[in-house]
Amino acid sequence: MSAVIINAVRKGFYLDSVALMRMSRSLADLDGVEEAAMMMGTPANLQIMEDAGLIDEVGKDAGGGDLVIGIRAVDLAAAELARAEANAQLDAPAARSGTAETWRPRTMRAAVKEVPDANLALISVPGDFAIAEARKAIRRGLHAMIFSDNVGVEAEAELKREAQRLGRLVMGPDCGTAIINGTPLAFANVVSRGGIGLVGASGTGTQEVSCLISQYGGGISHAIGVGGRDLKSEVGGISTLMAIDALGHDAATEHIVLISKPPPAEVASKVLDRIAVIGKPTTICFIGASDLPMPDNATQVYSLKAAAQAALGLNDDNGSSLDVTLGSTLERPKIQGLYSGGTLCAEAQVLFRAADLAVCSNAPVPGVPDVDDANIGHRLLDLGDDQYTQGRPHPMIEPSVRDDAVVAALNDPDTAIILVDVVIGYGAHSDPAGHLVAVLCDNAPSDAPLVIASVTGTDEDPQIRATQMAKLRDAGVHVAPTNADAAQWAIELINAAS
Repeated sequence: MSAVIINAVRKGFYLDSVALMRMSRSLADLDGVEEAAMMMGTPANLQIMEDAGLIDEVGKDAGGGDLVIGIRAVDLAAAELARAEANAQLDAPAARSGTAETWRPRTMRAAVKEVPDANLALISVPGDFAIAEARKAIRRGLHAMIFSDNVGVEAEAELKREAQRLGRLVMGPDCGTAIINGTPLAFANVVSRGGIGLVGASGTGTQEVSCLISQYGGGISHAIGVGGRDLKSEVGGISTLMAIDALGHDAATEHIVLISKPPPAEVASKVLDRIAVIGKPTTICFIGASDLPMPDNATQVYSLKAAAQAALGLNDDNGSSLDVTLGSTLERPKIQGLYSGGTLCAEAQVLFRAADLAVCSNAPVPGVPDVDDANIGHRLLDLGDDQYTQGRPHPMIEPSVRDDAVVAALNDPDTAIILVDVVIGYGAHSDPAGHLVAVLCDNAPSDAPLVIASVTGTDEDPQIRATQMAKLRDAGVHVAPTNADAAQWAIELINAAS
């Protein structure tokens, strides 16, 4: 019997993509449901749903401001039950408020009128509309943080040039992390306040460094995200330069840390020149970059852990050691890294490359081959990359996205060690360690690979870092103090076995 596909369209109904992704996963878990998605009806989203086999003629007529429910099930009864559950979930917020008439601003103009003293707009709408909303914000005197992705790079550059002329900072698009005046925005953590200001073109990199600084006894003045493409040639580092200027003139910021993948030479030169002009002590972490000529007030480091230590004037230590052997997996040649954080994956690649270990990745740093071009040696995968998350939640939001890869690695006869990250904080899953432990316990064979993990977060986060670490340890997972330490443990073990 062929599967049944049904759609429902809610005209002019908007809900944040993160909430929609979580609801979609709950529908997909229902009996008889093969796949489900709730997405705004933009052309890009409709294409994703069509590619996933979730669109019928009803859904194809949706517009960008409409919400589309797509369900594929084994029979009509299962599909109808899932659609009813979807509608119940979508109606729940109005029910909880006690009235469907609760007023919320539906336009930027109305929001500014409602909160006239606001100076920052956080924008999380489908990418087709994000630039227009951000432009409304900056023209009304607001800085903008754009959580949305799927925005063209030329549109990003044009928006940022206008914002620069207006003296407004644009963080993003695809800016997942910021801490402004102690307030965490999007994926961020509860960290101590202090004199270190971060500028990050990387969300999880910013999270790791801010959390380590807090754990080491320091504190954060601000963490300004700029979006992953800000340092590309097409954009030219506009937001990065403005963020450096802002931190340079901020009395509460004594030291600046810059975190990014390596920018093109001409953009790197502009950034380093600006740092020299600002004059404050600065730590530069261009993950995967070779040595660069630093101004007198800047120090280049090569890992996120080293960035946190350098910002605090701590000596770069070699980390702790793992007193364990590979046991029954001694003869296996491979390490697999299964990361939810892209920059954590990049940091591990840098350490593997420095140890002269053959490594490939789907998100390679300079000097590391792409996994599709050279499927050899150790494999470090960024499972939060677009190829894994189109139409699906990010693994930091919904860790089940990583389950299939974890199960496959557990049962791979060539894999000796599995590296995983657990990222907590606002926006992240409520218990990612607990979910991972359940997958390991249900699927690990008797001769399963060694599992090494790290937890990015703090004990003040809602999930509590110490609790997450304890759950992992209780399940036999070896928990490293940092992502860098986890990679180093794996490197040492595989080298000792060779």
